Amino acid sequence: MIFSAFERMVAFRYLRARRQEGFVSVIAIFSLLGIALGVATLIIVMAVMNGFRTDLINRILGLNGHLAVYGETADLPDFDAFAKKVRQVPGVTDVTPLVEGQVMATSPSSASGAVVRGIRPDDIRQRKLIAEHIAFGSLDQFGGDEIAVGDRLARRLGLKVGDKITLIAPEGTDTAFGTVPRLKTYTIAALFDVGYYEYDNTFIYIPLEAAQVFFRLPNAVSYLEVFVTDADRSTAVARAISAALGGHVRILDWQRANSGIVNVVSIERNVMFLILALIILVAAFNIISGMIMLVKDKGRDIAILRTMGASRGMILRIFILSGASIGVVGTLVGFGLGILITRNLEAIRQFLEGILHVELFSAEFYFFTRIPARIDAHEVGTVVGMALALSFLATLYPSWRAARLDPVEGLRYE
Repeated sequence: MIFSAFERMVAFRYLRARRQEGFVSVIAIFSLLGIALGVATLIIVMAVMNGFRTDLINRILGLNGHLAVYGETADLPDFDAFAKKVRQVPGVTDVTPLVEGQVMATSPSSASGAVVRGIRPDDIRQRKLIAEHIAFGSLDQFGGDEIAVGDRLARRLGLKVGDKITLIAPEGTDTAFGTVPRLKTYTIAALFDVGYYEYDNTFIYIPLEAAQVFFRLPNAVSYLEVFVTDADRSTAVARAISAALGGHVRILDWQRANSGIVNVVSIERNVMFLILALIILVAAFNIISGMIMLVKDKGRDIAILRTMGASRGMILRIFILSGASIGVVGTLVGFGLGILITRNLEAIRQFLEGILHVELFSAEFYFFTRIPARIDAHEVGTVVGMALALSFLATLYPSWRAARLDPVEGLRYE
């Protein structure tokens, strides 16, 4: 072994300071707690940031697809022929024709802006993110004048399954008496809750044919929604689709469409990592200061050990082991604490909200109805490795000072 039994015994004995050396032990304890809190905080925050990014992208892609194929003009005619050609492109898994437009959704008691998407009944039933998150009602009734509405939007309008909702188009009908608002009343067949506030609070799905009539797009759609096997290769698939369609289309991939959100999350994640890593760095400096005080306090003991035959290497290893053990224990405690809190984060949030009677995680501001957390083994390993490395480096200078101590100087005034 690197450390002999004698070196381990002396190193751990130095960590159990006597009463008159209690201040050194206090510094060691605070150093250990600092590293533990730093590691735990970094693991928790990085897991939450990863969860935010993963859930955000999954929800965006689950509802919007990887690519959107638009026509050269405002709409896309002959869309079934285009969809057939797109499905034959390698890497494409699904193509869905959609009609999309903004409306005013009204109920007897309230009104709100909303986004309407026209989709075929079979397509919406295959959309797992919606089909598996139906809060009330069923998609089996979706069709004709039966529609699906976001659960939060329905609650704001005071509606439930079976109630009537009226949609008002932004463009009215011109008559001899002026422009008359164009509206249509539908029945709510299902309420969906995908866990993403923007969609649950804004989106309404209606049958494709009904949407074509409502938005005056006969035999046309707004765009084709395309899903691919690998989201990271969506740009290459977009070029293949453009070539297959003769270049007479406009294609927007998910990365460009949501570049602002994805970039902000990535930047925040990197900045948070750097800021929180400073906690571990500060704790490492505490180890340095505590070790320097320990070396100064143990000057007489070091001199005695040297006169008894202990080599400089032995003294060096004793103090390295003494200081590094603080970092190792602190890192392990922080690792366990971070994993434990991360896996129970939602339960902790609900407990605190119940005790404090305060909403700590508002879906209106954070887009999600729960705190997402995703532990990345590689990142956790990086955090643990960084903490152990800093703890080890923090012991080098004080240990070197201890090994260089002259026994004569140490015992001169004894």
